[in-house]
Amino acid sequence: MFDDETRPAAATPRGATGQPGPVRPEQAPEESERLARAALTRIEEPGDELVGRWLAAHGACAVVAALSGSGPPLSGAGERRWAGLKLRAARARPHADLAAIAASGGRFVCPGDSEWPRQLDDLGQAAPFGLWLKGEPSLRLWALRSVAVVGARACTEYGAHCAAALGAGLAERGWTVVSGAAYGIDAAAHRGALAVRGPTAGVLACGADVAYPPGNQELIRAVGERGLLIAELPPGDHPTRSRFVLRNRVIAALTRGTVVVEAALRSGALVTARRALGLGRQLMGVPGPVTSGLSQGVHELLRGEATVVTDADEVIEQVGMVGELAPERRAPAVPRDALSPGAARVLEALPGRGTGELARIACSAGVPPGEVLARLHELRALGFVERDGECWQLTALGKGHPIG
Repeated sequence: MFDDETRPAAATPRGATGQPGPVRPEQAPEESERLARAALTRIEEPGDELVGRWLAAHGACAVVAALSGSGPPLSGAGERRWAGLKLRAARARPHADLAAIAASGGRFVCPGDSEWPRQLDDLGQAAPFGLWLKGEPSLRLWALRSVAVVGARACTEYGAHCAAALGAGLAERGWTVVSGAAYGIDAAAHRGALAVRGPTAGVLACGADVAYPPGNQELIRAVGERGLLIAELPPGDHPTRSRFVLRNRVIAALTRGTVVVEAALRSGALVTARRALGLGRQLMGVPGPVTSGLSQGVHELLRGEATVVTDADEVIEQVGMVGELAPERRAPAVPRDALSPGAARVLEALPGRGTGELARIACSAGVPPGEVLARLHELRALGFVERDGECWQLTALGKGHPIG
């Protein structure tokens, strides 16, 4: 889970040889492990639990050695699966991938690095083999106070407005806004954070050096320059349908909570929501019009374990420290709020139209005439009533709605 523990930094290789083969025995153990994990990001798809079990049991170097044919084979994979993994292993060039990410101003981090977010370990055998990053900030530090804002790609104007407002509000308060850099809600959340020069991170379903979707190239570039781009896939890799689904588990695990803004009943955002719940993270939803199909998925979450939120303060109340409470909401004050109970009772006893005699007002209010007269003079001084001979009537101020 989330903590502030700092681990010793693992060495990060800066030299790029471009040599074939992922691991050489003469290399330092830390470098060999890093190279092996970098190779695995190209050999296998993200989140593969079989490879995760192999990693836990044997370590990355042994897994890559087995797949490269220089070590004993591993159990659990069928003949066809094993052959496919070996084909990919033969093409893995981790030195070249590390050189490519370094050339684009990025880096590769993996478990054991000081920058590795330990909450990703909650994914167990489906945890990333490592992460390819672009951007200056520390991923671990930014992730300690982070919230995912996700939702529909084909969002409405209402949804885009809500996501941008949440992104801006969270970023202004020092929370990292994490999303998937996709069209719609994702893009609006990132833009909201960028607009206030706040922290934001995009988790991609492709290489960190690939701007996808193409229509968000400028946005992704801005996130990479002013925030963080995060990818499980190595440089140059392109997205597939399954990779979009798989990256959602990283968004859910990386953050303290997930806010869903507009989602149909079949939506990738709901995959992130279910992952967040399964990992024990806070799940929140922004309600929308009951007539909108894009709100149906959110409303189903709200009928279950999700919490209603409408602004950044309410989100922070759910994910922040003890005492970080959203301000109490109050209706706007109106002049009648300042009246004493006795004066308010007499004011309500006056007729809404025309004038009323003192005796009739006293009867309606159930208050002795002498006290009613004193209250009427008080109300006249405040501008609520005026005198018309022996009668009294409401002014424009006095005719205002008693609760509005």
